[in-house]
Amino acid sequence: MGIEEKSLRVYDTKKTFFSKIGVTFSKIFSPTKKGFNSLLIGMKRSAMIKNFKNVQKAEDEKKAKLQEKFEESYSLYLEAIDQLIINTIYQKVKDGTASDFEKNALSKYYNVIHIKENDEIEYKYKKQQYLLDIDYNSLKEQHKEKTINELDEIYLFEMEQIYKGLLKRYSIQLSENLNPKEKESVYSKIFDTLDEYVIDIVPMKKYEDSDLVEQFDRLSEFEVGKLDQVDIIRKRMILIGISRKIFVHSLPLVVAERCYKKLLKDTRALIVDTKIARKKENAFLLLMELIDEYNERLLSVKMYWDKPEEKRAFKEFDEERKILNGQKEQLDIHLYDVKKQIIYIRADMKALEKFGDKYYRILEYYRKRLVNLGDIKPLKNKCKTGKYKVLYGIRKANVLSEKAC
Repeated sequence: MGIEEKSLRVYDTKKTFFSKIGVTFSKIFSPTKKGFNSLLIGMKRSAMIKNFKNVQKAEDEKKAKLQEKFEESYSLYLEAIDQLIINTIYQKVKDGTASDFEKNALSKYYNVIHIKENDEIEYKYKKQQYLLDIDYNSLKEQHKEKTINELDEIYLFEMEQIYKGLLKRYSIQLSENLNPKEKESVYSKIFDTLDEYVIDIVPMKKYEDSDLVEQFDRLSEFEVGKLDQVDIIRKRMILIGISRKIFVHSLPLVVAERCYKKLLKDTRALIVDTKIARKKENAFLLLMELIDEYNERLLSVKMYWDKPEEKRAFKEFDEERKILNGQKEQLDIHLYDVKKQIIYIRADMKALEKFGDKYYRILEYYRKRLVNLGDIKPLKNKCKTGKYKVLYGIRKANVLSEKAC
């Protein structure tokens, strides 16, 4: 039998590799290269999944080498997805034949590429996140449940590392010398990253921590409808609370504290800037809730204080709060609420007064609020400074004298 016949016999049999993929040849040689890239991604994905399983089963002495092999296959897998976008999706969008999914994918791709100009580290994480999502969501669209089940564990593992890496990066950036606009951008990135994690990753995991589950439920009320400024701040408050359980190391306490202080500042500004009485009241109630969260979730577990006076102020406030909560059942709802507002307002005033006139607007609002609560009363005088006398209150004091504007 000649060589030609042997060759034909090999290719004709239905049991060979070549005959099994024969039906894909037309796709492989298509002008858009879609079939070839899809096949290549499938091969790289399978190799990565196999290497990941090998790492899990490996003994300690072999684990490092197999981990290295997995990481290499992971990089090749992402490169294959990248090539799919460059060789296929871009061409389809250019030709006007792309689906909405593909158009959206390319738009996000350019947004990620743009990050590279300003921050190489953030770009590295964002591109990994993007490429993983593209393949994972593409498999969902194709209803490839078996492949999705095989990929799930790796997807979750890598996404955890990506989110932690991003939050660490933003935490470092907050410690740098940034202008107000840059700082605002970093805060937004932190809150948006936490929000993405809760939306995309949390549903894929199981949590037994009852407090975490409760916080996730609280967030569900913000899933529909347009959010106003109060809703946005409250949602961010819950997200920072969640971060204290999930991202303790990636978003350290010092950064979480700065995020809380940022939200407190935004809420105070909202109170004094809002002209509508109902919205102003909603913002004030949010501030009371935010002070609670800040003290319970962060200050109560803070171990190291840069300023001893801040530690003393927290302990005094916390003690007053505990005493009042212990009296809650004996007080009617209205009286309890009045006493609570007085304690919280006075604590916040004490924290802000040391900045001089910087927060004069919110301080004046607080004084007027204390007058309405019956804690102090204004004193008539010839000067244009607002003077108030304490009628009754938690702390002993006689006269408060501060500029009204």
